[in-house]
Amino acid sequence: MKTKKSSDFHEWYPEVILSAKLADYAPVHGCIIFRERGYAIWERIQQSLDAKIRAMGVKNAYFPLFIPESLLKKEAEHFEGFVPEVAWVEKKEGDEERVALRPTSETVIYYMYSKWIRSHRDLPLKLNQWCNIVRWEIKQTRPFLRTREFLWQEGHTAHATQEEAEAQVKDALNAYVDLIEGELAIPVVAGRKTKVETFAGAVYTTAVESLMPDGRALQMGTSHYFGDHFPKMFGIKYMSEEDGVERFCHTTSWGVSTRLIGAVVMVHGDDKGLVLPPRIAPEQAVIIPIFKEETKAPVFKKCEEIRKKLEAAGVRAVADYDDAHTPGWKFAECELRGIPLRIEVGPKDIEKAQVTAVRRDTGGKSAIMESELAAKVQELLDAIQSNLFERAKKFLEENTVAVKTNAELKKALDGRKMAKAAHCGGEACEQKIKDETGGGTIRCIPFRQEKVSDKCAGCGSPAKYTVLIAKAY
Repeated sequence: MKTKKSSDFHEWYPEVILSAKLADYAPVHGCIIFRERGYAIWERIQQSLDAKIRAMGVKNAYFPLFIPESLLKKEAEHFEGFVPEVAWVEKKEGDEERVALRPTSETVIYYMYSKWIRSHRDLPLKLNQWCNIVRWEIKQTRPFLRTREFLWQEGHTAHATQEEAEAQVKDALNAYVDLIEGELAIPVVAGRKTKVETFAGAVYTTAVESLMPDGRALQMGTSHYFGDHFPKMFGIKYMSEEDGVERFCHTTSWGVSTRLIGAVVMVHGDDKGLVLPPRIAPEQAVIIPIFKEETKAPVFKKCEEIRKKLEAAGVRAVADYDDAHTPGWKFAECELRGIPLRIEVGPKDIEKAQVTAVRRDTGGKSAIMESELAAKVQELLDAIQSNLFERAKKFLEENTVAVKTNAELKKALDGRKMAKAAHCGGEACEQKIKDETGGGTIRCIPFRQEKVSDKCAGCGSPAKYTVLIAKAY
């Protein structure tokens, strides 16, 4: 790594992504190519989240990339929210209407739901799709965080009652908290968005937010309650079981994207490169032989035995048999790629029936007897996962500060902190905060409320609740 995270975060971030071979820039401006290791991380995230999605009774489906203009414009507020980012396909046949590349799929999915839902027996209808999204960003793009095309999952559900729909919104957000904290080792704050920050067309939006090392907040997942707003626009009705009356459904949508990979890079990486939580690492352990020519054969043989033992125990282990590079070069490469555990095997280790294990997160070394190999390696991986989370949690706690006045709010944001402040709930005040702090926005109204002051930090009016304020990506 040429650039240090500690000295130039914004240059370090893309450099570590390219150097660790997670992604590369595509020939189309604003787009990236997911390299094997980057996509493998996304696959690990997919596998974990997909299990949680299925546990909610949601089934996977797929809808077209192309959305007719008439559908996209059917709900004015929703369409207005995406106008600057919509990419249009200009070529069409005859009098065919223009189509857009999906910026999100509510409209096409609800068009189909209006055809599929007729009776209470058709409810709840709960579908999810893993797909790509196109938003023609005009801002500066950054790999994983903001690109013109990205990957995500989007769940869309229809329910008979408001209570069922709101329970789904909560369940989806809780699944995201479990995923991000449990698998990615990143602590988050869950809460509700203000009306200003609510997704276009939603009654309300809930979200999970976290703070990145440069002092900017990152929205890592959202779950929206639409009420019967879209069903009224698209005619999504069902015949009630109780009285035979036709009623509109209540709908939700929720999603996370590949920006989660960017969060992992930013939160856990260091001056040496990437640091991956073991649960999402493509390789959890790499075995490196230490040998001279005369000891090469027995050392390689032992490395393969160890790899097979670990693999049989469920550890994603690989062995590096490349003899064109020195062990020192390989050590640095392992650190750059963020592999959680390095296992060194040399002639002396073989004599002692042990291996030397080196943790990526702390650099700590330990000798492990072969007879205890599988259990001890798993213990180390669990310890690394836990340490990464606790380290990130400490950062979040130390860099979230309570403020009571406008001056304190400005000082906190200028100091790259996230502010915990009382707010009046007024939209004009929210805009005032954004203008006066150079871009600070209310990230969410945390579900877990903590009283900071009786007066709004923005305008001094009586406060309604406590909010989190930060500059964001």
